[in-house]
Amino acid sequence: MPGKPADLFDPECPSRDVLELVGSKWSMLLLCTLKNGPVRTGELRRAVTGISQKMLTQTLRDLERNGIIDRIDHAEVPPRVEYKLTKVGHSLSRLMKQMEHWIVDHYDYIVASQGRYKPHHDHTEDQMSA
Repeated sequence: MPGKPADLFDPECPSRDVLELVGSKWSMLLLCTLKNGPVRTGELRRAVTGISQKMLTQTLRDLERNGIIDRIDHAEVPPRVEYKLTKVGHSLSRLMKQMEHWIVDHYDYIVASQGRYKPHHDHTEDQMSA
């Protein structure tokens, strides 16, 4: 849709792909990790515990393809590759850092809310199955 402005509420708009990428937990954690400068792949994997090598590679490629990070290949033996934020990536990482702080600040409240939550019974399901 070149020439049309981004519309996140339009399911056909490619901006939804950007939303999906930047809204993923792995992207958020990687962007927070890259906030302080270039980081090697192995360091990223250790910092973002729980991410598989496949998901790390895929997320890094997606972030690079979208201009959010740069891949730096030092062409050394043994190979040394680092990733760093682009200018756009820095602006996004600031937002992600704010999100990280929000989650940490409200974590106890959210966990308590989850514990108190009682699902509502949907009567329309009963009517449909009758």
